Amino acid sequence: MIKIRNSHGADGERILEIWRNAVLATHDFLSCEDRAAVDREVRDFLPVAPLLLAVDENDNPLGFMLLNGSHMEALFIDPAHHGKGMGRALVNHALTLSPVLTTDVNEQNVQASAFYFHLGFIRTGRSEKDGQGRPYPLLHLKFQHQNQT
Repeated sequence: MIKIRNSHGADGERILEIWRNAVLATHDFLSCEDRAAVDREVRDFLPVAPLLLAVDENDNPLGFMLLNGSHMEALFIDPAHHGKGMGRALVNHALTLSPVLTTDVNEQNVQASAFYFHLGFIRTGRSEKDGQGRPYPLLHLKFQHQNQT
């Protein structure tokens, strides 16, 4: 059973490990230089960020989400646990906190885009560059409740 809990200081190294593994598995479009730059940006921030974690029965983190109000800033699942409901559980939890949920996804991250569309997100826009001005287009998404058109 998937449990969702808030992160704490002791989770820091595991959170970075999840992030790095997920990026290696899904972000093959990043140049080596950009991957290293992003790693430097997140290694100090991510372990202390207020994250929601998907944990197993032994309280081991398997994935995480960062929410900023109703915007999902990040969702990363350890690739060894892809397809096991971790991402869906985190998104469903976010929807209990905010019925309006938005996120951005790298256009080249086909796996993530397919995941979001499968859950019911719709495209609301596109940016040519990512949030740091790098040449990686973003798709802007919003969760569309099933009874909406």
